Amino acid sequence: MSLLSLVQNSLKGIKLPISGASFSPEQFDAHVMTTYGRFPLTLKRGQGCRVWDDRDREYLDFVAGIATCCLGHAHPAMVEAVSKQIQTLHHVSNLYYIPEQGALAHWLVEHSCCDRAFFCNSGAEANEGAIKLARKYAHTQRGINNPLIITAKASFHGRTLATVTATGQPKYQKNFDPLMPGFAYVPYNDLAALESLVAELDAETPQVAAIMLEALQGEGGVCPGEAAYFQRIRQLCDEKGILLILDEVQVGMGRTGTLWGFENLGIEPDIFTSAKGLGGGIPIGALLCKAFCAVFEPGDHASTFGGNPFACKVGLTVCETLESENLLGNVKLRGEQLRFGLQRLVQQYPTLLEQVRGWGLINGLVLQPDSAVKSVDIVKAAMDEGLLLVPAGPQVVRFVPPLNVSADEVHQALMAVEKALAIATKN
Repeated sequence: MSLLSLVQNSLKGIKLPISGASFSPEQFDAHVMTTYGRFPLTLKRGQGCRVWDDRDREYLDFVAGIATCCLGHAHPAMVEAVSKQIQTLHHVSNLYYIPEQGALAHWLVEHSCCDRAFFCNSGAEANEGAIKLARKYAHTQRGINNPLIITAKASFHGRTLATVTATGQPKYQKNFDPLMPGFAYVPYNDLAALESLVAELDAETPQVAAIMLEALQGEGGVCPGEAAYFQRIRQLCDEKGILLILDEVQVGMGRTGTLWGFENLGIEPDIFTSAKGLGGGIPIGALLCKAFCAVFEPGDHASTFGGNPFACKVGLTVCETLESENLLGNVKLRGEQLRFGLQRLVQQYPTLLEQVRGWGLINGLVLQPDSAVKSVDIVKAAMDEGLLLVPAGPQVVRFVPPLNVSADEVHQALMAVEKALAIATKN
């Protein structure tokens, strides 16, 4: 009998404590820490780009687990991979060779500029690993005693103590001090500020170990990087031996219409991180680097669950499906369709909306700075119209649907947004 059958048989006749809509939000909040301001919505199932709540109401999902469910829900390839792998081998220690991990690492290396991969469970862990790798490289290869990493204001790199310090947004750091030392911040897309800071920090002796940026700031308001800015940073890093780290957690795995966000900028990083879409909703993260800075040795870094057969099989399935279904092409087409429709709404509501910005299928509808209507108001109104969206700060509504979203679904979403804007402006 398979493991799946054993689990199913063992559950027969057992009354689970959480069963459908009978488990109320009040009961939920009594046991789960309130680390999220949750919307009053209980989702029960999904198929493709659609989800259903506990009252069987249907929604278009343009949140996708916040840019995570890149193949949508219940994709046949993922269902098959999950079902087969859980019945074969789901977890062993990294003390042994794991074929699925090797296969996923091979695919990522073959489809990127990097040479080595380390697997973990999340974007924050991947970024934490990148920070450690940069620090060790600075100590062992450049002789820097107190290495500094420069990050951007309005960035987001995670919730661990190191990555929340790397995050250039004080609201995420409040009440968690003392923060980790070794970070400095500059405005995003401001080359003069960056060059000035590097010159200041390295005036007497080299201190800057790495520059860590997002190709497009997601949580910071869907702000794309400027090609000239990143190309000069790449040149500066080469001149000074500084490592360039790119956080691809939200924009990687095809989200922008290219496999990696940095491809939109015409550069290559020394280190980059991936998560979210890498597992299509199954937890997995990856840290990738070029061979010259792969300085980790046994005992330097590890992850109990990272790179296990289950997560890596799903990750490899996601990668292969991106290719077999030509999803990068779909992302470009549907992204253009979405931006065109949103720009039309900006023209229709000029006192409420300022602009649309983004790449591929990560787009932000930006509200006027003085608007009394906030992004959460539009998100709530859209939810009433059967469309799930997510804020990217108080002034930006973010659109991050599955990468296989159809033209008809984008059209339906735009109609729902138009109704939501009409409602929001009346209230």
